[in-house]
Amino acid sequence: MAATAAAAVTAVRARYRTELVRGVDRLPAGLWERLAPPDDPMWSRDVLRAMEASAIGPDGYGYLVLRQDDGGAARAGRGSGPGDGPSPGPEVLAVLPVSLFPRLRLDEVVGAEDRRRLAPVRRSAPGLLRVPMLFCGHLLGQGHLLTDRRLPRPALDALLGGVLALARRERLGTVVFKDFAAIELAGLRPALEGAGFFPVPALPDTELRLGDGGFEDYLARLPAKARRNARAKLRRSAGWPGLRTEVLTDFAHLLPEVLGLYRQVMDRADQRLDVLDAAFLAAVHDGDPAGRRLVACFEDGRLVAFLLCLFAGTGATGARIGLDYRIAHQAGLYHAVHHAAIRYAIEAGCTHIRFAQTAYQPKLELGCELVEQWYAMTHVGPLRRAVLRRALPPALAAARSRALGPHAAAPAHTHTPASERSPRAAR
Repeated sequence: MAATAAAAVTAVRARYRTELVRGVDRLPAGLWERLAPPDDPMWSRDVLRAMEASAIGPDGYGYLVLRQDDGGAARAGRGSGPGDGPSPGPEVLAVLPVSLFPRLRLDEVVGAEDRRRLAPVRRSAPGLLRVPMLFCGHLLGQGHLLTDRRLPRPALDALLGGVLALARRERLGTVVFKDFAAIELAGLRPALEGAGFFPVPALPDTELRLGDGGFEDYLARLPAKARRNARAKLRRSAGWPGLRTEVLTDFAHLLPEVLGLYRQVMDRADQRLDVLDAAFLAAVHDGDPAGRRLVACFEDGRLVAFLLCLFAGTGATGARIGLDYRIAHQAGLYHAVHHAAIRYAIEAGCTHIRFAQTAYQPKLELGCELVEQWYAMTHVGPLRRAVLRRALPPALAAARSRALGPHAAAPAHTHTPASERSPRAAR
């Protein structure tokens, strides 16, 4: 009886197979638009193309495609090996983007305090700080497994088997499902735990629900103290000599200045897992004009701040910021570009706008909520997996506490974020 049951399980698992596709445009026509979150601009083809065209961190990208097999392909030897495009076959059930980091620099993804402690190691033995990692999900945004259905456990087991096989083949010992919302990770958790993964809280995302009415209505909904602060910041920017703020569709001529201001911010950043470059910015600009705007602050004609905003459906994202720290505080540049982005998103009919996992205090003052996010992590080696399970959660918890400051004790919202509130998300 036990042998019969085992054979049945093996037969069920054999119905599913994974394959790696190198490039979003090599996926079957229409697949990305069918599966990607429609109101999350970070998941647009343009953003993925820009990532693939640039050198912002990973050495490579891929898309792990899960299919339900009829058995013939498996017998012919097709599986989770690398490929330029998907093989013909049954309908795709799910797509999981992956980012390959053969030499991730550990000192670039920890806080400033840890970076100082690691400086002697970096000088004397830099190789010790190189960690090969495979990230699953979206490097720049919230993680998702792209699917339009509830996948059975054997399908998820096959998918995770493909992930771990890829990690072993590419010699990427540590595997991370990055920044998944709690509600989405919950559906994957039994299969993840069965494959040796363990969950760790990640930094929360920030989301502002825009509500009804215009910008003045948004201000009126803020708590009294935040509303007074917002109006004071608006007056500060309006009163700064020669300062003006514009929302630009065409900003190709500004890209060198944009990159310089962005580098000022990254030079002060705690974590630098991804650092945008000129190729990424140019590729985003060359994409669909409806999908991007640059909120730009000028002082006497010179660019002194920007917020790169992306749009899809009813969603907006303030993706990356740049500031001239020479006058950033005195002129209120941070709030100037954020308030302009909120105003534009409201006028464009967006229901929500999301911002990055940094500077939590000012974003909470803007009215943002914290959106709970999680990692799921493992190592392909059992011994190192045990070490990770013991050492990593407290280290990440300490980094999270430092980033959130006084808000560390406040629970993040576990509601489904606005970017997931659509008929396509009911799967």
